[in-house]
Amino acid sequence: MHKKPVIAIFDVGKTNKKLFLFDENYQIVFERSARFLETVDEDGDPCENLESLRLSVFDSLHEVFRKQEFAIKAINFTTYGASFVYLDKTGRPTSPLYNYLKPYPEKISQDLYEQYGGEEEFCLRTASPALGSLNSGLQLYRMAVEKPEVFSNISHALHLPQYMSFLISGELYSDMTSIGCHTALWDFKKGGYHEWVKDKGLLGKFPPIVSGDQTRSSTFPGSTYIVGTGLHDSSAALIPYLLNFQEPFVLVSTGTWSISFNPFNEEALTKQELDKDCLLYFNYLGKPVKASRLFLGNEHDIQSKRIASFFAVSPVFFRGLKIDGEKMDEMLQGFSEDPLVLESFSKKDLSLFKTAEEAYYALMAHLVNAQVQSLTLIMSKKQPIKRLFVDGGFSKNQLFMQMLAKQLNEIEVFAASMAQATALGAALVIHESWNRGPLPGDLIELKYYSRLENQKKQ
Repeated sequence: MHKKPVIAIFDVGKTNKKLFLFDENYQIVFERSARFLETVDEDGDPCENLESLRLSVFDSLHEVFRKQEFAIKAINFTTYGASFVYLDKTGRPTSPLYNYLKPYPEKISQDLYEQYGGEEEFCLRTASPALGSLNSGLQLYRMAVEKPEVFSNISHALHLPQYMSFLISGELYSDMTSIGCHTALWDFKKGGYHEWVKDKGLLGKFPPIVSGDQTRSSTFPGSTYIVGTGLHDSSAALIPYLLNFQEPFVLVSTGTWSISFNPFNEEALTKQELDKDCLLYFNYLGKPVKASRLFLGNEHDIQSKRIASFFAVSPVFFRGLKIDGEKMDEMLQGFSEDPLVLESFSKKDLSLFKTAEEAYYALMAHLVNAQVQSLTLIMSKKQPIKRLFVDGGFSKNQLFMQMLAKQLNEIEVFAASMAQATALGAALVIHESWNRGPLPGDLIELKYYSRLENQKKQ
C-alpha cells in the first residue's frame, strides 16, 4: 500500500489544541482537535495544564502513526506566545505554565525599568509595551526575585513552541519569533539580548537561538521524520504571504484583535508608535516586522449587539446587508472624532439613526477609520506599500472591505483566505526539509476590492 507523505502540525491556542496533517500539496488530509480543562498555579490563578498538553502530543502522534495511509515526514509546532516552560537538568518542568494574564507586581517591573533608563527608554529599546506578564521575560525575572531557590533550579527556559519541539527532538533551542514577541528580552537597537538579561542572571537560562526554518532529527528509535523548532503563532500566520509575495505588502489579520503586520518596515519604534500599541515582531528569519494592534473584533461584537438590541433585530442582522455606495460615503465622511478611541462609538446615541442598517453603517465607518489610522502607524516612507491583504473574520465582511478600499489611496486591497493559515505557515517554513515538490502557488485565495469600482457603483 502506497503511503501518502505528510507533515504533522500541532497548532496550540489558548482554547483549542489542534493537530493537522498536510499532504505535499498542503491540503489538510487529517484533523484532530482537543480542549483541556485549565488547572491553577500555586497562587490559585488559572493556567495551562502542561501535563495534559504533553500527553496529548504523544497520544496524537501514536494515533497518526497507526494510520497506514500516511507516512509522517516532518513535524512542526505553532503556539500562542508569552508563555515559558521552565526545565530542570533532567528536562522536566519545574513550575506551572503560568498564564500571561496573571497579575504582575508593579513594583518588580518599575524597579527594573528605573535601573535601565526608565519605562519609556526600556520599552522603546525592547520594542515591548509595558504589559506585565505578557512580557514573558518579566515572568522569568519575577521568578528570580520572588523565588530564587526555584529560579536556581531552572536549567533552561523555553517558550512554549520550543518546549513542544523539545518533546519530540530532545533538542533545546530558542527561536526569534518567540523572542521578538513583546518579551522585553531583546534590544532591537543593539541586535542582541538587552543588558538586563545578563545582569539579572537570565542569559544562561536560554538555549542557542536558531532560525524558524531549521530542523532536527527525531529522537524516536527507528524514526525517519524531521522536527521543526516551533514558531510563535502570529509570525507563523505571516509565512504563507512572505513565501508567496515578493512585492512589499501589509497583512491585516483580523479576529477579536486586528493586528497589522508590515514586514517591510524595519525602522525603530518611536514613542508615539509605542504609546498607540505598536510593537515589533520578528519573522522566521529574524528580521523585524512592525505591527499595530486594535481590539477591533471585540468592539464590533459589542456594538453590533447594542444596535441589534436597540432596534429589536437579530444579532446577526448585518450579514444580509446590501452595499449602498451613497450611504457608505455619507458615513465615512461623517466621522470626524479620533477613531483610535474605539470605545467612542459606545457613546453614540443610537436614536439618531433611523434603522439598524444605518447605525451599522456608522459603526463600520468608525471601525474602518480606526483601522486606517492603525495602518498609518506602521507605514514607511522609505518603502511604500502597494498591496494590503486582509484575512480572518473581517475579510468576509463586504461592507468593511468596500469601505477600507475606499479609504486607502494608491493601495490595492484584497480579502485573503486560506485553510488554517497559522498551521500552514508552520508547515511551509520547513518545506525544503521534507517536501519533494515545489511550493504551490494557489494556497491563498484573493478577492480584489477596487476603489475605482466602488466609485463607479455609486
